[in-house]
Amino acid sequence: MSEANWYVVHTYSGYENKVKANIEKTIENRHLEEQILEVRVPMQYVVEMKDGQSRQVPKKMFPGYVLINMIMNDDTWYVVRNTRGVTGFVGPGSKPVPLTDEEMRPLGIRTDHVQMSYAEGDSVVVLGGVWKDTVGVIQAINENKQSVTINVDLFGRETPVEISFTEIRKL
Repeated sequence: MSEANWYVVHTYSGYENKVKANIEKTIENRHLEEQILEVRVPMQYVVEMKDGQSRQVPKKMFPGYVLINMIMNDDTWYVVRNTRGVTGFVGPGSKPVPLTDEEMRPLGIRTDHVQMSYAEGDSVVVLGGVWKDTVGVIQAINENKQSVTINVDLFGRETPVEISFTEIRKL
């Protein structure tokens, strides 16, 4: 089996999130979870001044581009290339070129896999991000995305949240 690499896909400007959603739906419908592992629209937080107040807002790092971690073959190439809103892969002609580790490092996307010792039903605490210090129970584990889904209490309701392996610790 080939190794998965990160590829850059060019989209119509403003369609990045729609393309991401369409590709994820196609992955689910065609059962390509083992070949197309992750779709990302890289975001960064910038400070914006509005009405005399500063606040952090998310902005797309690369407007018009989507990153995809996938195993390149005819099926995956066809699925991504023929998604509405996609204009093509970045690379010479019709041959996509994978990103190198040096190119991935500044994006904050890790290419190494974290070994985890969690199981469904384990109680964990979130170490960082929006859900910092939240305690939850693991409902599902996604090895490919290196994440777990936990239920958190949000406005008195149990809500599933996806958290990276590196942001949780077992209780």
